Amino acid sequence: MLVSEAVGRALVDAGIDHVFGVVGSGNFHVTVAMSAAGARFVAARHEGGAATMADAYARTSGGPAALSVHQGCGLTNAMTGITEAAKSRTPLVVVAAEVTQPRSNFYVDQDALARAVGAVPLRITSAQTAAREAVDAVHTAVHQRRAVVLNLPLELQALDAVDTAPPPLPSAPEPPRPATADVARLTAALEDARRPVFVAGRGARSAAARTAVLALAEQHGALLATSAVAKGLFHDEPWSLDVSGGFSSPLAAELIAGADLIVGWGCALNMWTMRHGRLIAPGATVVQVDDTPEAIGAHRQLGFGVLGDVGATARALLTAPAGAGEATGRGYRTPEVAQRLATQLRWRDVPYDDLTGAGRIDPRTLTIGMDDLLPAERVVSVDSGNFMGYPSMFLSVPDERGFCFTQAFQSIGLGLSTAIGAALAQPDRLPVAALGDGGALMMAAELDTVRRLRLPMVVVVYNDDAYGAEVHHFAPTGQDLSSVTFPETDIAAIARGYGFTAITVRAPDDLAGVRHWLDGPRDTALLVDAKIVSSEPSWWLEEAFRGH
Repeated sequence: MLVSEAVGRALVDAGIDHVFGVVGSGNFHVTVAMSAAGARFVAARHEGGAATMADAYARTSGGPAALSVHQGCGLTNAMTGITEAAKSRTPLVVVAAEVTQPRSNFYVDQDALARAVGAVPLRITSAQTAAREAVDAVHTAVHQRRAVVLNLPLELQALDAVDTAPPPLPSAPEPPRPATADVARLTAALEDARRPVFVAGRGARSAAARTAVLALAEQHGALLATSAVAKGLFHDEPWSLDVSGGFSSPLAAELIAGADLIVGWGCALNMWTMRHGRLIAPGATVVQVDDTPEAIGAHRQLGFGVLGDVGATARALLTAPAGAGEATGRGYRTPEVAQRLATQLRWRDVPYDDLTGAGRIDPRTLTIGMDDLLPAERVVSVDSGNFMGYPSMFLSVPDERGFCFTQAFQSIGLGLSTAIGAALAQPDRLPVAALGDGGALMMAAELDTVRRLRLPMVVVVYNDDAYGAEVHHFAPTGQDLSSVTFPETDIAAIARGYGFTAITVRAPDDLAGVRHWLDGPRDTALLVDAKIVSSEPSWWLEEAFRGH
C-alpha cells in the first residue's frame, strides 16, 4: 500500500464519509483511496466551491468532512472557502498535495497560507507515521473544532507505507465544566433577573445543550433567541424570539433591548447579534458562556464570563443550590408577552408597503410567497449581499439543521455551494439556495454540480442587476455607481443551459411556476430569476457599514 492510499484509508476510518474536491495529478491517488475506503467523493467545478460544500456538509451533518485539492494552485483556489470554515470553527480536513521544491511552479508556503486564515497546518512526514498523522488531523478537526490543512508531499505519496493500520480516533476530551463560583454567580444573576433573555449560538446546537438550555430558561422565565448561524434552534418553542440582531423583527428587538439580563450560550454576542450594543439596555447585565477562553469578552464588555461547555454549564445551573438572588418566578414569560409573540413576532406579520410594480417584485412579497409554497421540511442556505436578510427573516426553517449561513468571512459567491453541501447532509429535505445575482454569476459553474448530482434544489436569485450593498452604501454621497451596476441579465436562460427548469418572476402571479415544479416529478432543479425592487437599502448591512 502506498502512502497516498494509507492516508486516504486512515481518514475514512477516522470518520470522514464525504470528500469534496477537484482532482489533479497531485491529489488523484489519495482521493481514489478515500472513495475505495467508502467515502463519497463529490466533484465540484471549482476548488472554491468544493471548499464551501465541505464546510456546509460538516455544519449541517454534525460530522467532519474533507476537501481534496491539488498542490499549490488547487489550494489557493480554495482559500476563501477554507477561510470561512476556519473562522466558523468547522471540523474540516483539507487534504492538500504539496511540492517542497521552491523552484517548482506549484510551490507556495502552504503552512503559511493555512496559518494566515486561521486554519491549522499539519503534514504527513514519513511512510512510517502517515496513517497516524492522518488520524491526528481528523482528531484535531473534530475535537478542537478546527479547519486543518493536511499537507501531503508528492515525494512521500509514492512510497510504500510501512505501518498501514491506522490507530482509532482518540476519544473526545472531557468538555470543560464551569467553576463552582461561576455557577453560583450566574445562579444569583438569574434569580435577580426580571426580564432574562438567552441568546444561543453555534455552541448550543447539540441536542444535549439545547435540552439543558431550554430547561433552564423554563426555570427562570427567560425568552429564547439565537444568533443567525443557530436560526431554527428554538423553532417551535412558544417563547422563542427567533434571531437576535440585524434580522430581529421589531418585537424581538424590543424585547431583547428590554432585558435586564442577557446570557449568551456558545454565542459571540458580536456586533451583528447585538446590533453594535443597541440591543443591550443601560444597566443590563451581559454574561457569556463559552468553552474557549479567548472567545469570552472578545466582542464586548461583559458583566462576567463563564468558562464552560454550554450543556455542562446549563445542567450545573439546573441543579445548583439557591443563590443569593431573589427568585422572581415567571420572569419575562408573562401573558402579555405570550400574546404579543403569538401575533406580532413573525416578519410576515409586520405591515409593509408592497413596492411591486414596473416589472419588479418586492423582495418581501417574493419571499413570503416562496415560504407559503415550499414544504416545511427544507434546508435553506443563504449567500451574502444586500438581499440576504429577506430569506433569513421571511423563510422559516424546521430546526437548526435547516439553516446554513456561511457568513463568517462575508464573501459573496458561497451560497450555491453551501446549498449543495447542506443538501447532501440533509437528503430528506428540500434544499433551497437564496442568492444575489452577483453571487449567482460568480459561482455559476456549480450549477453543473447540482445537475450532475440530480439534486431537487430550488435556487432563488434576488436579481437587482447590481452589487446592491455597494449601491446603497455609496449612492447617498453622489458617487458614480457604474462600477457596481450591470445591464439586465437573463439568469433563467443561463440556468436552462445547465439543465435546470427556470422561471422569471416579476410579480406574485409568476410564482405559479414554482407550484407547477413542486407538483411535478422534480427531476431537474428549479431556478427562480426574481427581478426584485431595489430601491430600499438593507438596514442590516447599513448597521455593519456604520460599524466599520
